[in-house]
Amino acid sequence: MESDSQLVACAQSGDQQAFAELVRRHSAHVFRLAVSILGREFIPEAEDVAQEVFLKVHHAIESFRGEAEFSSWLYRITFNQAVNLKARVRFRNPHADETVLHRAMTPGPGPHRQAETAQRDQALAECIRTLPEVYQSALRLYYWLDTGVGEMAVLLGVPENTAKSYLHRARQLLHGMLKERGYSCE
Repeated sequence: MESDSQLVACAQSGDQQAFAELVRRHSAHVFRLAVSILGREFIPEAEDVAQEVFLKVHHAIESFRGEAEFSSWLYRITFNQAVNLKARVRFRNPHADETVLHRAMTPGPGPHRQAETAQRDQALAECIRTLPEVYQSALRLYYWLDTGVGEMAVLLGVPENTAKSYLHRARQLLHGMLKERGYSCE
């Protein structure tokens, strides 16, 4: 099996099979990183980001100098593309996904408890949105997408200890923000 650097060299020479193999190897990670930045409710948009990233990479692969790992370069492009998309106005108020319909049809706790849970969830979401992008991504990758710390570090393009630090700092900040709003974090 060829390494990424060998495949990049072949792709730079016009080998479409080599580029297709790079896409196959990295598409799941690119998608997961995009979802971690945009949020689970934006899966279709994350798919679009992944497509746009690979189009950009296809057009720019000849300029890739190999000063960093291909995956680091790819994930940085993904990170920037997703952050830029998220900054657009329509992503400030996410649309509802199919889980809203499921929750509406599923009998559960009473209206008072549902309201409390919804308020807490909304407060948590608001607090998460105020965190720096890298902390938001770390939380989403780890808790929502069940990504291990090692894979999270690769996707964020940082050492593993830095990824752990991002998670720790994000938790600390969230704990403080939620406590200020009157929610206990036990």
